[in-house]
Amino acid sequence: MSRTDRAVRMVAASLAAVYEALLDRESLEAWLPPEGMFGRVERWDPRTGGGFRMALTYVDPAGGPGKTTDATDVVDIGFAELAPSERVVQRAVFEADDPAYAGTMTMTWHLVGSDEGTEVTVTAVDVPPGIGQADHEAGIASSLANLASYVEAPH
Repeated sequence: MSRTDRAVRMVAASLAAVYEALLDRESLEAWLPPEGMFGRVERWDPRTGGGFRMALTYVDPAGGPGKTTDATDVVDIGFAELAPSERVVQRAVFEADDPAYAGTMTMTWHLVGSDEGTEVTVTAVDVPPGIGQADHEAGIASSLANLASYVEAPH
């Protein structure tokens, strides 16, 4: 059975600034890893049909376990759709031997502008069963908080 996880956050920044942060390599490395992890983009091709590969490493490996190794989650992400200042649709595949993490998870980053900024809704469908729903939704919320801090701060 397919599972859907979701998180929403209002970000005090323009649609353009948020969209740019979704498609900039250095920005993603700064804000995408949830609390307790850091990330490194290993491959980068920011276009529809392109994508990236990211290695997420636990700051404290005892806080794992990782999906790829005890301390890391490696994920290949393809850009299925890029709609400027509206949405980014990603197809994510984890590098893991455990079949509980197999399959392709689709993550949609939907952006809606308002006077307060940009509402960002992240919807993940076909989440692998090895990823706990509460942990995943907390991780998405953490990434959204990082995104807000990143785009709201002067650079």
